[in-house]
Amino acid sequence: MKLCRASKDFWIAGICGGLAQFLGWSSRRLRIVWVVAIVFGGTGILFYLALWFLMPKAPPESANFEPALLQPWKKPE
Repeated sequence: MKLCRASKDFWIAGICGGLAQFLGWSSRRLRIVWVVAIVFGGTGILFYLALWFLMPKAPPESANFEPALLQPWKKPE
């Protein structure tokens, strides 16, 4: 799985949703960790902004279609 910003599970830019998908965590857990890092460290904001700039946005879900499903003579497996 490629690291990219989430296209569905997002609040601001999809950073936490994308990281959660990549790490296999729940996005809620990662957001809590992120808020704690911001409150106690302050570097979480800079890191978030850097990831917003550096992480590519996930392609839309409609781009992940199966070409075989568009061919009625082929049955899906």
